[in-house]
Amino acid sequence: MSEHNTSPQKTVAAVSLGRGLELKSPVLLASGTVSYGEELSQFCDLSRIGGIVTKAISLEPRAGNLPPRIAETPSGMINAIGLANVGVDCFIKEKMPFLRTLNTAVIVNIAGRSIDDYSEVVSRLDGVDGVDGYEINLSCPNVKGECMIMGVSRDATFEIVSVLRRITDRHLMIKLTPNVTSISTIALAAEEAGADSLSLINTVVGMAVNYKTRKPLLQNITGGLSGPAVKPIALAKVWEVYNAVKIPIVGMGGIAGFEDAMEFFLVGARAVQIGTMNFVYPDISEKIATAIEQYFSSPGATSLRDYCGTLIIA
Repeated sequence: MSEHNTSPQKTVAAVSLGRGLELKSPVLLASGTVSYGEELSQFCDLSRIGGIVTKAISLEPRAGNLPPRIAETPSGMINAIGLANVGVDCFIKEKMPFLRTLNTAVIVNIAGRSIDDYSEVVSRLDGVDGVDGYEINLSCPNVKGECMIMGVSRDATFEIVSVLRRITDRHLMIKLTPNVTSISTIALAAEEAGADSLSLINTVVGMAVNYKTRKPLLQNITGGLSGPAVKPIALAKVWEVYNAVKIPIVGMGGIAGFEDAMEFFLVGARAVQIGTMNFVYPDISEKIATAIEQYFSSPGATSLRDYCGTLIIA
């Protein structure tokens, strides 16, 4: 019998993302910033947030890119980790036992080199207890020739989501990249193919160099920019997608506090993910979740659902 229990407590900030994914809080931990949650659980009460999105899982183990693969930038960071992970079989055997003990939603982020890779990972996970949904990573900007290619193509996005929809009845959240001409076009393709929700934005392609050594700071040369520096881009993309699709949106990109999260709700996100700031304040997600609950519990406050997407355009 699994100890995993994600039934949302009756709180004013509880959120439903559809197809059985119920969150007690609209605050999630973003993939790639908290590994598989065990280390962070020493600093943050994970039962107080809506859920954890695991580090990306691929069919086979990956060592990732060569170091250096992280560099600090003004108001953010740039990374080229390259989706380093333990592989799906090791994940099931060694990481899921801990994740099942959490009283919060567990969403597994999945990456791959091909549609067959994604399909095989979902198939292997679909019979595993304790998984509440999948975040399909079609948008990693620091892995050459893989998921980024799918995420910038409407047809490829439609095809892979359609295939995965036939494999699983679990929640499918599709993670979108801002590094496209029209993110709403990609979002519509995912929705039409059967996605239950969309998460955006993934990191923005960026570069950092040292003028003295004349060398890039990352071995990979370019990487993914995240942190407060990308928040204006993220807000614009969430607003664009909100006005194009009907399925729920999970917003992310530079959220560093309660006010940032509220801005994402205002432009149409129904939930948010906290990423880079976990490295600075390991308990930031718990604090943001508490502040959101307090805000919507205050006298005269509207509900979170009624607040979402209410940006006033003069």
